Amino acid sequence: MADHDYDLFVIGGGSGGVRAARLAGAMGKRVGLAEEYRMGGTCVIRGCVPKKLFVYASQFSEHFEDAPGYGWQVGPVTFDWPTLLANKDREIERLEGLYRKGLTGNGVTIHDTRAHLVDAHTIRLEATDETVTADQILIASGGHPNLPIDLPGYELCITSNGAFRMDELPRSVIVAGGGYIAVEFANIFHGLGVETTLIYRGTKILGGFDEDLRDHLQDTMVAKGIRVICHQILHDVARREDGRLNVHLSKGEQMVVDQVMMAIGRWPNTKGLGLDTVGIETDLRGAIKVDDYSRTSVPNIWAVGDVTNRMQLTPVAIHEAMCFLETAFKDNPTRPDYETVATAVFSQPEIGTVGLTEAQAIERYGELEIYKTEFRPMHNVLPDRREKMMMKLIVDAASRIVVGAHVIGPGAGEMAQLLAIPLKARCTKDHFDATMAVHPTASEELVTLYKPTYLVRQGERIAA
Repeated sequence: MADHDYDLFVIGGGSGGVRAARLAGAMGKRVGLAEEYRMGGTCVIRGCVPKKLFVYASQFSEHFEDAPGYGWQVGPVTFDWPTLLANKDREIERLEGLYRKGLTGNGVTIHDTRAHLVDAHTIRLEATDETVTADQILIASGGHPNLPIDLPGYELCITSNGAFRMDELPRSVIVAGGGYIAVEFANIFHGLGVETTLIYRGTKILGGFDEDLRDHLQDTMVAKGIRVICHQILHDVARREDGRLNVHLSKGEQMVVDQVMMAIGRWPNTKGLGLDTVGIETDLRGAIKVDDYSRTSVPNIWAVGDVTNRMQLTPVAIHEAMCFLETAFKDNPTRPDYETVATAVFSQPEIGTVGLTEAQAIERYGELEIYKTEFRPMHNVLPDRREKMMMKLIVDAASRIVVGAHVIGPGAGEMAQLLAIPLKARCTKDHFDATMAVHPTASEELVTLYKPTYLVRQGERIAA
């Protein structure tokens, strides 16, 4: 190691890269990190954090609508987009400062530049055109939104990156896509008063999620006033003389909107990293292939996070980084554990989910018990908001182990984090039943569902 400038060099300053660099530095390792843009990566700068702030902002329209039910009379309200942007930018700047402080405080040398591989131990810093060497190299360069260049007029569209820095809030918008990013932004725009249309090529939104969650959310979004068009894609986009956009859909419909946002997936940031030069294997999407321990086809080079296209979640990238440190520097080979990972969709209502969907559970278990409930949360009663909440537990009938938990409604994301603990511990439905409820809460339903709603046997739903 003494023959190299660094024991570890990290390419990418996102959640995974920063965690690995900071903790390696705390171990006394000589660590360098190169980041070409801003510290914090997608999550902090142009993803989870600003998105959640936008979600909070967009929820106030419903809060104002509900206030009279609780005796509050709210006068005329206005929304100022530049104020939201400025406050969001100030918070991101604060968080980036904390990331940098954490790195430098643990002895990490930060290089504010793009970097690429020259050979298995050499990295070129492009801003200064100098090279440094490292015993171990970690690639954590993340991913970027897919902007389809085969769509005529694609250059007139924005992605989630652009949605965080629009000069003006559009009066109308098309969001193309049906994944969690598309769904979240459709709800954000709608909550901020934008006429919103979601266009998705699939049958219904949120592929891969439990079917009952998908149905509930899509129906609720439509009831709120979001137009959802399935089985279609954008055919072309063109600028009108008045500055607005003409959009043709694949089945011939034409729409005129102020903005089009593409949210049709993300691609790994591997272009220009020098992977071919070093002999690092990638898949058809350009994602870096790694083994069970995040090691690439070059033994001393590793990769974590979205650049590997395994599970695109910030906590997963951090977990992979921790496992990498155990494997590479602590002589404790550790595989990342992708079983029973909780996640949330910050739609409105929001989704919290952990474990298997009903369809996935059918493939694993002979018989299932399904516990499901729908109800109006207490908050919605006095304002007479008709929107309902849904909870669903999936239980392996043979072992009684709860293998899936799905919630849609207020606080669902917070519930999913807590539900992940008993599901990770392989708790049974009997443990849930024996747990005292907290009243009055929505979450008490999770421990008071004593009788199954229906059974699933050989893939068929039958009466309990």
